[in-house]
Amino acid sequence: MRKFVLIAAIILIATVANAQKGEKNIYTNLSDNILTSDSKLNIGGYGEINFNQPFGGDTRSNGKLDVQRFVMMLGYKFNSKTSFVAEIEFEHVKEVYVEQAFLQYRLNNNISFRGGLLLAPMGITNEYHEPTTYNGVSRPSIDKYIAPTTWREIGAGIIGFLPEYDIKYQAYIMNGFNGFDSGAKFNAKNGLRKGRQKGAESFMSSPNFAAKVEYFGVKGLNLGLSGYFGKSQSTKFDGLDEDIKADVDAADASVVGISMIGADARYRNNGFQLKGQFYYTALSNTEDYNIMVAEENGFLGSSMIGYYGEIGYNVLKSLKTEKELIPFVRYEKWNTQNSMESGFASNDMYDNTLITTGLTLKLTKGAVIKTDVQFKKSAANNEYSNQFNAGIGIMF
Repeated sequence: MRKFVLIAAIILIATVANAQKGEKNIYTNLSDNILTSDSKLNIGGYGEINFNQPFGGDTRSNGKLDVQRFVMMLGYKFNSKTSFVAEIEFEHVKEVYVEQAFLQYRLNNNISFRGGLLLAPMGITNEYHEPTTYNGVSRPSIDKYIAPTTWREIGAGIIGFLPEYDIKYQAYIMNGFNGFDSGAKFNAKNGLRKGRQKGAESFMSSPNFAAKVEYFGVKGLNLGLSGYFGKSQSTKFDGLDEDIKADVDAADASVVGISMIGADARYRNNGFQLKGQFYYTALSNTEDYNIMVAEENGFLGSSMIGYYGEIGYNVLKSLKTEKELIPFVRYEKWNTQNSMESGFASNDMYDNTLITTGLTLKLTKGAVIKTDVQFKKSAANNEYSNQFNAGIGIMF
């Protein structure tokens, strides 16, 4: 934790030292670009092809080559107020998903209604997940195990701006995680990740709330505060006879209360890039829920925590070129058993540290080549496992 505090302090000092009003900076993703386009029909996309090679230790491992994903983004403007955006993803060549599909209606210049299959506005990477928007071949691990990117559910709400305060906000009522159908979906190994319903014949036993507020009033700086609150969904409530106490108790035991908060910061100035993110998730009813969890995947913690800090520098900044070459290093830590209910012991194998360092070469806007080396260890084993990664990414 002390390392994270130090990184956060560096970000704060750099921000105060270089803060300047004037040209505002909002980080944008592909759906933002489509929604702000003047064209009626818009087509975009992103994709990545990666190579991963473990090394070191006494065990030899084959490298892995993968067309990780290719995504087509389609947008259509019915008129000046009404737009539709859809994101269709092909993963590992053979899997097809709809990652976003929402209707947006502009109520006035600063507020819009949005409804459909929506990304939960948590942290940075869940909304800004295109490979050209982050350093490193892979997305940060806390955006897999703590906030399960890409995390989307069906819902509706508002997105808007307070221009006089340089603030952007989002607030949605959404469908929740599938915590139980034929068995328990949450555990220490995967966190909440296996509970994403992704809009695929989703079911709902109770609604959930997600929101984020971002500040962009200083050039190059973006600060975010996000939250997600509600309960997991369970098929045990479908057709439940409320007069049968044993069935009601079993249904109640299959639900986990979820309260997740996130804080993030991004800052760019004169070639320097600083980024930090923090998640804390409090989970309730885990004592009853863990009775249904397969023990080999680890019992679900009553809280989970994850954070990282990253620094990079564009060494080509002083040259008159659109290319960027960014050496970077990222330190991250996460624990899916940060705390446990009494009667369930934590396992140090779920308390992980990961250091990623490498190079990002941006050939032009929307085309990137990446390479990095990762060093990972758990509190249960003080030895690092190592992996070399390389990849290409595009966004258009």
